[in-house]
Amino acid sequence: MENYPNKAMKSRFEEAFEKFLPAPDDATIQQQIKDAIEKHYEELNNRDTIKLIHSCIDLTSLSSTDHEDHIYRMVHNVNELDENDPSIPPVASICVYPNHVHTVKEHLMVEEVKITSVAGGFPSAQTFTEIKVAEIQLAIHDGANEIDVVLPIGEFLSGNYNEVVEQLQEQHDACHGATYKVILETGALKTAENIQRASILALYSDADFIKTSTGKEYPGASLEAAYVMANVLKQYHEQNGEKRGLKVSGGVRTTEAAIKYLCIVKEVLGDDWLTNELFRFGATSLEADVFKYLK
Repeated sequence: MENYPNKAMKSRFEEAFEKFLPAPDDATIQQQIKDAIEKHYEELNNRDTIKLIHSCIDLTSLSSTDHEDHIYRMVHNVNELDENDPSIPPVASICVYPNHVHTVKEHLMVEEVKITSVAGGFPSAQTFTEIKVAEIQLAIHDGANEIDVVLPIGEFLSGNYNEVVEQLQEQHDACHGATYKVILETGALKTAENIQRASILALYSDADFIKTSTGKEYPGASLEAAYVMANVLKQYHEQNGEKRGLKVSGGVRTTEAAIKYLCIVKEVLGDDWLTNELFRFGATSLEADVFKYLK
């Protein structure tokens, strides 16, 4: 398949890509990450930062074995922490499959905590666009105020960027103002150039956040992918004056690892992004590790 179905499409996407600096090579990425960690790790390795990490977690349960009682217990733990230890800020959101949104909505008592639903044929995005849109609408009807969808990887890798953008834009419009996060599945994209181009397409499709991974079929988050995505977000902000968010998901299990991601965010994007309005961790086990330092 040709990368561009006609000259008009070629001009449209090339124009968007050419607004950004070329994706850095692997050696440059590795060195920049090393420098950022050396520069900021000790500064960020403190209790206030660990509280920040907790506040940036989208506390996630996305298993085929999920059931109502399991989701209820997760929500109950969030409620209980807020009641018993308000010195620890609550997680940013609780992230579940669409059919469990109603359980979260029914039992969640902490007003600041959002309800995130994966949707749009998660985790493969291999279904009809009409189904993706309907799933988003049903999740929002049940109480979701944040939606995580997967960029159509097959269409992207085949060069069908027009289809990628059309699908993402339709799903964005179905959100009706809910926070819209687009998962790039960086483990499948593999190269810095692919990750950069996917990030750009997602942002120009009105993504509020770009997210690394589903944590399912492919390798999860990496510092390298986060660095590339952060650089795209920086340039997008410089060009458009708009701040869009970054979500790191898939395999971030320790506080030490989380701090390293914050080092990249601080170095590339600055302190304005060190807030759960612009940065998230999609995680299941990270919270337990954070508690070792906060309790």
